[in-house]
Amino acid sequence: MVMGLINANPVVHEKKERRTRETPGNTDENAVEPIDQLEIFDHIRDIKDPEHPYSLEELKVVTEDSVEISDELSHVRVTFTPTVEHCSMATIIGLCLRVKLMRSLPPRYKVDIRLAPGSHATEAAVNKQLNDKERVAAALENSNLLDIVDECLAPTLG
Repeated sequence: MVMGLINANPVVHEKKERRTRETPGNTDENAVEPIDQLEIFDHIRDIKDPEHPYSLEELKVVTEDSVEISDELSHVRVTFTPTVEHCSMATIIGLCLRVKLMRSLPPRYKVDIRLAPGSHATEAAVNKQLNDKERVAAALENSNLLDIVDECLAPTLG
C-alpha cells in the first residue's frame, strides 16, 4: 500500500481514441482556423497527475465536456474534478492546466480554470487562487512548484 497519498487507489479509466480535428475546406492558406473544444482537450488530456503515473484524462479529472471555448470572445474555461473531495493537489492540478494553456494558446485568450461545483471541500478558495494573476505569477516564481508543474506537463510515452 502506498502511504501518504490522499487517494492511493484511484479509479483509472481508458483513454479515448484521439480524433482528428475536422476543418472545413478553406482556399485561403493564410486563414486561421478557430480553436475548438477538441483542440483544447488535446492540449490538457495528457497532463500527468502530481501523485500518480496517470494522466488527468485517465483519472477523469478532465473530460472533453469539461472544456468550454468561445473563440469569438477569446475565452476558455476548463472545469476539473479532483478524484477526492479533500484532494491536496487540486491547486497544483489547476496550475498545471493554466500553465499548459498559457503555453499553448495565443496570448489573446483569457483562461478560466475552475473546480467542478461541489467537487472539493475548499472549492471557492482554490478557484480564487487559480484565477488570480498575482497569485499565479507568485506560484510560478517558486522553483520547486515550477519543477512539479513542468514534470506534470512533460510528454509521456504512450
